[in-house]
Formats: sequence, structure tokens, C-alpha cells
Amino acid sequence: MVMNYQERIIALWTAFLLGTLFHTQLGLMPLFHGLSVGESQPASKITDISGIMWLMLGFFVLPILVIIATAFTNSKRYRLFHFALTVFYSIMNLLHVIADLFVQPILWYQITLMVILFLIGLLLNIVSFQWMQLQSRSHKPQPKLTSPHS
Repeated sequence: MVMNYQERIIALWTAFLLGTLFHTQLGLMPLFHGLSVGESQPASKITDISGIMWLMLGFFVLPILVIIATAFTNSKRYRLFHFALTVFYSIMNLLHVIADLFVQPILWYQITLMVILFLIGLLLNIVSFQWMQLQSRSHKPQPKLTSPHS
């Protein structure tokens, strides 16, 4: 059975989300061993980081919504939006990898995971681009099929 573009995209977004969740989990694992975790922004109460929490919510929820929309939508406008969103996420992942290289100490297991997520994102870019192009190619006039018996 051959997977179509939408199925591939859903699988890639799902892998990306699982990897992103694991990235967060890896960051919290020291707590389970009595160690402290790195702080990007020291806070004394949850309201100190509410902006970060809203950004994280958006970063996780958008792929969830895109997975659902991709399962039900075939419009050209959506395909273009989807491709642009995959490019945005790839840029954000690359920036995240670079930012993680400046965290001391460098946690190479996190860098490795972020590079894998970046590569998944690039594959998502390629498949999304192909899906977007498929829409524009389908608007070309199709040759008329005729039967030799008619």
C-alpha cells in the first residue's frame, strides 16, 4: 500500500510532536534523580513565565490542529499555508539547535535530538512542498480519454 501525501505529512508531524515532547522530558529528567534543571529564565511564580507558557502551548497546539486539518482538507490555500508553516517550524528548530549550543554545559543528547527533529522538519518541508505542487499540477487540463470501441 502506498501512502499519500496527507498520510506522510500526518506521520511526520506526529513524529515531530513526539520528539518535541521527548525533548521536554529529557530536560526534566534530572529532577527524577535529585538534580536541578537548567533555567532559561529564573522565576519565582508561574505568572513570571506565562508568556513562555503561552508560546509553548501555541508551538504544540498548531501541529495538532494541522494534523487534523491535513486529514480533512485538500484546498490549494491550505496546502500553501501548510508549506509556509513547515518552513517556519524548520527555522524555529534550527534556531533552537543553535540556542542550545550556547547553554552551559552543552547537553549533547539534547543537541542530537534537536538535530533529528530538524531533519524530520526538512523532510516535512519536502513532502509538504510536493503536496502543494500536486495541487497546482492537477489544475492542468487532463487529456480526454477515448475508447477505441466508441
